[in-house]
Amino acid sequence: MATLIDGKELAKSIREKLKQEITDLAQKYPGFRPHLAIVQVGLREDSTVYVKQKERAANEIGIEITLHKKDSTISQNELLDAVNELNNNPSVHGLLVQLPLPEHIDEKVITEAVDPKKDVDGFHVYNIGNLAKRHNKPMFLPCTPKGVIEMLNFIGVEIAGRRAVVVGRSDIVGLPMFMLLSRADATVTLCHSKTQNLPEILKTADILVVAIGQPEFIKGEWIKPGAVVIDVGTNAIEDDTRVSGVRWVGDVDFVSASNVASYISPVPGGVGPMTVAMLLDNTVQSAKRFWSID
Repeated sequence: MATLIDGKELAKSIREKLKQEITDLAQKYPGFRPHLAIVQVGLREDSTVYVKQKERAANEIGIEITLHKKDSTISQNELLDAVNELNNNPSVHGLLVQLPLPEHIDEKVITEAVDPKKDVDGFHVYNIGNLAKRHNKPMFLPCTPKGVIEMLNFIGVEIAGRRAVVVGRSDIVGLPMFMLLSRADATVTLCHSKTQNLPEILKTADILVVAIGQPEFIKGEWIKPGAVVIDVGTNAIEDDTRVSGVRWVGDVDFVSASNVASYISPVPGGVGPMTVAMLLDNTVQSAKRFWSID
């Protein structure tokens, strides 16, 4: 039976360390306080939930957080003006625009309008481009892939020399995950919707990271015995036995995978809390950079 990788507890430990670091730096550098600005467009329920999670976590450790709510009818140019205003605000160290955005707004344009020095989501082409170049150093790593690496390090997995498979090629998770594992000297295969013979490929993986948005798609019999499985997926499926009417599952069939893997991350309570913790870490690192603190 696989050992659970408790992302919730690991994230809590990281938040506690960040809180202490902020306290120590504020004593040494009076006025030091990391500041994260979030721009939310519209009232999507899922976006509101994610923003509240970030607000709660930031407040808990002493990060100043400001939420800039915009109506869903805002024009792209108006949103760009709002982003530029925050780019030019020297008190803001981290800036993110909560995705997804309304259809009339080009997410790529908005994402790339964020100052790379404040791009704590790690989505800007400057940061992704530097991640792709092996000897370059991005200012920020994308939060979810960064959190996955932290989880692997936490359980003591030796990434170098291992065979890793990433399922999913999104700009937010799959592609940067591929690049981070490659930087850590794993031999990495990237799979996607056009990949043939997926089960056979997965059987080669010592480390398997799945982020495809398909509930319980990856079956235990596809997984190499003893593999480490990181499930990034978060999917709501109907469940009449729950008060909410839904239960949350990952992209991996947890029950069958748990009988094969050596370690597995649960959903919920795995990657999700780590993503938020990495956002906080990026914000603290950005503030230190603005203050010229090594």
